[in-house]
Formats: sequence, C-alpha cells, structure tokens
Amino acid sequence: MADPNDIPTGAFGLAPSGGDIEDEARVALRRDRLLAALTLTAGVGLAMAMPFALKAGAEFFLPTTTALVIAVALVPVLEWLERRRVPSALAALTCVLLFLVAANVALAAIVVPATEFFRRLPERIDRIQMNIAPLIDLYSSLEKYLNRTVQHLAASGPVKSPQTAAVSPPSSILELAATSAPSVIVQVFFGVLVVFFFLSGWTRMRKRTITSRASFGGAMATARVIQSVVDDTSAYLGTITIINFMLGVAIAGVLYVMGMPYPLMWGGIVALLNYVPYFGPIAAAGLLALGGLMTFHDIWVALLPAFIMIGFHVVEANAITPLIVGHRLTINPILILVSISFWSWVWGTAGTLLAVPLLIILQTVVRAAGKPDIAGFLFEHGTLTQQRRGSFAPSSEEAETGVDRVGGVA
Repeated sequence: MADPNDIPTGAFGLAPSGGDIEDEARVALRRDRLLAALTLTAGVGLAMAMPFALKAGAEFFLPTTTALVIAVALVPVLEWLERRRVPSALAALTCVLLFLVAANVALAAIVVPATEFFRRLPERIDRIQMNIAPLIDLYSSLEKYLNRTVQHLAASGPVKSPQTAAVSPPSSILELAATSAPSVIVQVFFGVLVVFFFLSGWTRMRKRTITSRASFGGAMATARVIQSVVDDTSAYLGTITIINFMLGVAIAGVLYVMGMPYPLMWGGIVALLNYVPYFGPIAAAGLLALGGLMTFHDIWVALLPAFIMIGFHVVEANAITPLIVGHRLTINPILILVSISFWSWVWGTAGTLLAVPLLIILQTVVRAAGKPDIAGFLFEHGTLTQQRRGSFAPSSEEAETGVDRVGGVA
C-alpha cells in the first residue's frame, strides 16, 4: 500500500530534474529581460513625446495645469473654512472669489498704469537718447575702430557690410487682441471652473483616494503624499507671495520718494517678475532702467531705480527668503534652471511662472512616494544580470525555499 505522504512532484509522478529547473530559470530570465526592455522603451517614448504633446495642446493643458496649481495652493484656505462648518461648495466659491479679487486688483494696479506709461514711449525717445548719448558715442567709436582694424588686416579688400532682410512690421495690437480675446476668455472661464470643482470635491476625493487602497500601508503612503504636496506647494506659494508683496511695496516706496511716476505699477512689476528665479529680477531691473531713462534727465539718476531694485533683491534672495522658507523647500539651482527652460519652451511666459511650483510638486511626490529604482529594476532583480554558463541551477537550499539566484521566486 502506497504511503500517502509520497505525493508526486513532477510530471507523471517524477521529480523535476536539474535540467528542467535550469530551463525554467532561463525562461524566467528572458521574460524579465523582455518586460524590462518593453518598459524602458515605453517610458523613453512617453518622456520624449510628452513635451511635444503639452506644447501642441497648450490651449487645454495650460489652463488645466494652472488651475490645478492654484487649487492646490488654496486647499489650506478651503480646509480652514470647512473646519468652521462652512459647506464645501460655499467654501470653494469663497476661495475662488478671493483669488479672483486679488488677481484683478493686482492686474489693474499693473496693466492700467503700464498701458498709459509705455504709451508715452515714442514721446520720450529723445530723452532716452540724450541720457544714453555717452554710451552710444562710446559704442560708435569702438565700432569704427574695429572696422578700420578689420579692413587693414583683411587681405581680400574692404569688408562688405552684411545684408539685412527686411522685416515686416507687426500686426495691429487691436487686431491681435480681437482675435485672441475669445480664446483667452474661454480658457480663463475653464480654469475658474476647474478650480471651483476641484476645491468643492477635494475632501471627498481625498477620502475616497485614501480609503480605496488595498492595504493600510498603501493608504498611509497615499495620505502622506497628498498632504506633502498640499503643504509644500501652498507653503512655497504663500510664503513667496508675501515676500514678493513686501518687496514690491518697498520698491514702490523708494520710487515714490524719488518722484518716479506710477510707483505702485513698478512695485507690482517687480513683485510679479520675482516669481521667476534668476531671470525675473534681471527683467525687472531692465524695465526699471528703461522707466528711469524715460523719466529723469541725468543718466545716473535714471539708472538708480534699477540699482536699488538689484540691491533689494540681493538682500531678499540671500537673507530673507532662505531664513523664512528654510531648508525644507530648498531646490537645486540646476533643477530650477532646467525647469524654467523646459516650461518656458512649452508654454512661454505662463510656463515660466509655473516652472517652480510644478518642480516643487514633482519633487515632493518623488520624495514622499520614493524614487523609482530604475537601475535596480534593470540590473539587479534578474533582468540584465550577467550569469555565467551553468550557473542557473539553484542549490538544494534554494530549491527547497523556492528562491532563485536572481532575486525572484521560483
């Protein structure tokens, strides 16, 4: 009578041989390599195609992304209202109205005076030329000297002046506004709706996202990622907004004392451009220099607003902002430059303003959720591991535990 403990383990009651185990290991290794290659190919293709898709679909992706960043920044205000038993829809509407009022006040303080100020630019060309006349004379003398030197050194005769192609004048601003205004209005209205519905359903969406996880650890990780994204994004945007507002007020006060017209406009321009690291302050200083040349007669007094702005920015960027923001939101400068360059190419000026908030969101998600171990996936866990001939057969201990040598389960 057969022993009931003697259960057949292989085909036709035979135990699997070492050759069968080696063949199974080879098949598993090839399968892992194929999956790794397909995953890598799909990831590279998606990464290469996404920038062009974002640029081509800017009319949809730009307002959607802008609305989501604004909505995430307004979540703390929404939660503050909900803790005081304000209904979600009413709290979301309150947040949207507060943001629209603040944005309209800021734009009105900048756009309306700027339109009037720069409308006078053709009338102030003579004053600008008079202020920069010494610089123009120096440049002309240097250019004439270089031309004479090149003509003496050239062996083929006089240097020919380069031919310049005629450039057609730009189209009418009114015509451009008339053709682009409808699409801008639609995008703004679409963005406002996205912000409202995102905020009104934020609490339910977050609860449903967390409770839908299959395990407690997954739920906690999801909650941690969501909370980190909200905290870091809102903290950065809120802190930088306060700092930029104070910087704009300080610049406006100094320009008011100097007698420069429209000081609130210049303070608003400085505050707005200071959202863009590195490049924004340079542009603000250039605009202030142009405004000073249009206003004052002495070139050194005309350039003084730009120098004052640079001095304020140096103090703000090296002392105030690091002290307030701290090391929690410290970002690698190279990543900031890459992000600004990328999003500027994709979405222009709006992308430049969104570059740092999007980088913070991405950095927060990666830091909270964990970095993907692509190298380990490709080279450690049996995908591209170099194996010597005849090394696929597991040892007796590995065969008993069911674990092979390449990190997988047999």
